[in-house]
Amino acid sequence: MEDEAEIYDGIRAQFPFTFGKQAKSQTPLEKIHNATRRSDPLTTTTAATDNEKNNLPSISSSSKERLGTLRNPKSSDAAPIGPPPPPPRQQELKADDGDVMIGPPRPPQQQEDDADSVMIGPPRPAAESGDDDDDVDEEEGEENRRQIPMSNEIVLKGHTKIVSALAVDHSGSRVLSGSYDYTVRMYDFQGMNSRLQSFRQLEPSEGHQVRNLSWSPTSDRFLCVTGSAQAKIYDRDGLTLGEFVKGDMYIRDLKNTKGHICGLTCGEWHPKTKETILTSSEDGSLRIWDVNEFKSQKQVIKPKLARPGRVAVTTCAWDCDGKCIAGGIGDGSIQVWNLKPGWGSRPDIHVEKGHSDDITALKFSSDGRILLSRSFDGSLKVWDLRKMKEPLKVFEDLPNNYAQTNVAFSPDEQLFLTGTSVERESTTGGLLCFYDREKLELVSRVGISPACSVVQCAWHPKLNQIFATAGDKSQGGTHILYDPRLSERGALVCVARAPRKKSVDDFEVAPVIHNPHALPLFRDQPSRKRQREKILKDPIKSHKPEVPVTGPGHGGRVGASKGSLLTQYLLKQGGMIKETWMEEDPREAILKYADVAAKDPKYIAPAYAQTQPAPVFQESDSEDEEK
Repeated sequence: MEDEAEIYDGIRAQFPFTFGKQAKSQTPLEKIHNATRRSDPLTTTTAATDNEKNNLPSISSSSKERLGTLRNPKSSDAAPIGPPPPPPRQQELKADDGDVMIGPPRPPQQQEDDADSVMIGPPRPAAESGDDDDDVDEEEGEENRRQIPMSNEIVLKGHTKIVSALAVDHSGSRVLSGSYDYTVRMYDFQGMNSRLQSFRQLEPSEGHQVRNLSWSPTSDRFLCVTGSAQAKIYDRDGLTLGEFVKGDMYIRDLKNTKGHICGLTCGEWHPKTKETILTSSEDGSLRIWDVNEFKSQKQVIKPKLARPGRVAVTTCAWDCDGKCIAGGIGDGSIQVWNLKPGWGSRPDIHVEKGHSDDITALKFSSDGRILLSRSFDGSLKVWDLRKMKEPLKVFEDLPNNYAQTNVAFSPDEQLFLTGTSVERESTTGGLLCFYDREKLELVSRVGISPACSVVQCAWHPKLNQIFATAGDKSQGGTHILYDPRLSERGALVCVARAPRKKSVDDFEVAPVIHNPHALPLFRDQPSRKRQREKILKDPIKSHKPEVPVTGPGHGGRVGASKGSLLTQYLLKQGGMIKETWMEEDPREAILKYADVAAKDPKYIAPAYAQTQPAPVFQESDSEDEEK
C-alpha cells in the first residue's frame, strides 16, 4: 500500500496544480456592500450632537452592537484559523463517553415548566445575569422600533436637475423618478446591474416639470402629473394609455368645465380602486377622474374660501381606505371631505390657518387618526383628526424651498420622516429627519447630500429601504438607504449583481458601412458650370489682375494715392515722371487745339460739311450781362 501511494504521488507531481478548467473566484457579498457603506461625517456628527442635546440614544450604534452580540458573541479581533472548536456540549460527550459525536449538537434541555410546550425556531440567547426579562424585552422592542436601515447607500443617477417626484411600486421591483428636467426615468431592480442605469426615459409634456408620480393599486399603471393642465396615464412598461381632457378657460364656473384649466400641482391614485384617481390644480379645484373615461371627470370639488375668487390647491391626498380626501389650499388652510352619498364641496373639516404659507404635502396614518402636513414655512405639523383646532406638535427649523417636499411613514408607522432644503447661508446640507410618533420627538437626522436639497422620501415596507430624492439646478438623483442585515431585495439585488463579463465564445460582427460616393468609380462627375465657377474663384487659374490697393500699402505694394506699383512710386519720387495735369487748367488745355481743329477737321466736320447748315449760336445780350 505504501508503494502504491508513492507511485500515485509521483504521477500527480507531473501535472500542474491548476489542471483543467478552474472556477472563477466570486467577490464576497461583504466586500461588495462595504463599497456602498455610508461614510458621511455629517450624519454621524449631526446625529451625535442632537442625541446629546436631547438625551436620545444613538440609533446606529445600539443596533449595530445588538446585532453584533446576536450574530458574533465575544468575537475576537483576529480571525481564527481552521475549523471552529466544537461546542461545550460536544466536548462533554467526548470526555464522558469517549466517543466522537457526529452531526450538530443537541438543543439545550427545556425547563420542567415548559416540558409540554414545543419550541419552534432557534433557541433564544441567554440573558445576562442581573437583568430582568421585562427590561430586556422593552429595550429590544424600542431598538427594533427605531432601527433605521441606513448603513449603506446607492444613488440612481441620470437626471440633470433636481428630482421632484418619486414612486415605488407595491412589490418593490420598479422605481419611478421625475425631475425638473421634464423627464421621467424608470428603474427595474430585477434587470439592473451595478451600473444603476434606467431602462426607459419618458417626456410626458414638453417644457413642463414633473410634479408627482403615483402607482395604481395593482402596479400595472401609473399616473404622471406635470405642470400642464392634463395628467397622463402610462402602463407598467412606459407606454401611453391616455391623457385627460383640458377644460375651457373662458367658463367662469369650474364645475361646468370638463377638466382643469391651469397647471396641475398634485395627483394620487385611489389606494384600493384601480379606476379612480384624484388631482389638484392651480385653478382652485380638486377633481376625481375615472381612468376609463378621459373626456370628463366624475366629481369636481371646490374648496371653501374666505373671499370669492380662485385660490390654488397646492396638494391633495387620500386616506388609506379611500373614504376621505384632504386638500392643502394656497391660503394656508387644510380642508377634509368625507366621501358619502350626496356629498358636495362643503368640507367636513376646515382648519382656516393651518400654516402661514403654502402647504406642500399631506399624509394620513393607516388608522385614520393622525394627519401630517408639510409647508413652505419650514414646519411639520402633527394633527389629530378628532381635534383639529390645534396641532398636537409643531416641528420647526425644517427649511423647505420646493413645492413637492413630502412626508412619509415608516412601515410600522411608529416613525415619520421628511426632507429639508439647503439654504444659502446654512452650513448643513440636505437632511432626512426622523420623528417618533408616540413621543413626538426627534429620533435621528441623516445627511443625504452636503450641497443638494432633499425633496421626496419614502420608506418601502417590503424592501425595508428608504428612498430620498435630492438635487439642485445642475444634477439630481435618488438615494437609496439600506442595511444588508435588515433590508431585502431591491438595492441588495442590483448591487450584488455584477455586470456580465465577456466570454471566449462571444462574437460580434463588425459593421461594414458602404458609402456609394466614397469610391471614384461611383462618384458623380461635377458639371462644367461648377468647374468654371470653381476656376473663377481661384485667382491663379483665372488670371485675375491685381486690384489696386486702397489706403496704405501692404505686402510690398504701395497704396493708390502714390501709385499702384513700386516702380511708379520710385520714378515719381526721383523726378523721372512729371505730372503737370494737376497744375494745368483743363479749359486752356482744350482750347489750345481749337485753331487746329477749325483749320484741319479730321472726323466729324468733313462728313457733314456739305449737308449741314451753318451753325447759329446765341449772341450775347449786353443788357442781360449787365444785369
